[in-house]
Amino acid sequence: MESPKGTLYLVPNLLAPPTDSGSTAEALLPAVAVARIRSLRRFVVEGDKAAWRLLSSLMDRESLAAVTLERLDEHTPREELPRLLAPALGGEDLGLLSEAGLPCVADPGSALASLAHDRGIRVVPLVGPSSLIMALSASGLDGQRFSFLGYLPQEPAARRAALAAIDRGVAADGATRLFIETPYRNDRLLADCLTTLGPETRLCVAVSLTSAGERVYSRSVAEWRKAPPLIGKEPAVFLVGRVPGTSLDRPSGFDHSASRICKNKKR
Repeated sequence: MESPKGTLYLVPNLLAPPTDSGSTAEALLPAVAVARIRSLRRFVVEGDKAAWRLLSSLMDRESLAAVTLERLDEHTPREELPRLLAPALGGEDLGLLSEAGLPCVADPGSALASLAHDRGIRVVPLVGPSSLIMALSASGLDGQRFSFLGYLPQEPAARRAALAAIDRGVAADGATRLFIETPYRNDRLLADCLTTLGPETRLCVAVSLTSAGERVYSRSVAEWRKAPPLIGKEPAVFLVGRVPGTSLDRPSGFDHSASRICKNKKR
């Protein structure tokens, strides 16, 4: 008879350091996720520093001393995955922890989750912050049709070509496009957005979500060009789209950093 397998838990990490006001793990993670994290002793992590920072904020010294971390990042060879998953195959629960936000979204953890499915290991996502979904919900753009494009090309001409293709796609189907950038290139990407996208296209930039310095800007490109802010070297999500149910010539709207708008929706 086959021994029972453990479970692979997809563990959410904070988007901002827990030292920031209001960004503690206890404040941002649901109690059920916190309880599960505290019960785990083996983790596969994208970055050791971010992992220890989260775990040390939730665990006592005795529990923390019993924790084992294994690394899974963009440089990890695929042949290492079975070894990383071995504890779950042996019946021990395992946590997969991203550098920030939810695992398996814009990080290499999806390869381990895929192998877990292939090996008959249960994969359970825990609830926590996701910069992509939070940015989408705050953007005022179409949240029913969207796609995440990851990183755009680094080479300037190729990046502008990608932005032009995004602009044409939004004009054709109205679906929102999301993409990200390494923080030190944020302002270059924003500059290319403002020179490449059409003036009536809507551009949203969500910066440092869940931190004390959180801000979400959502404006037409024409409005951005009048007074573009410097985003700086902070984590940001870029979104391009249009206001749902309208044409692209709708007057530009509001800045979500000044107010939060909630709308109840019956299903």
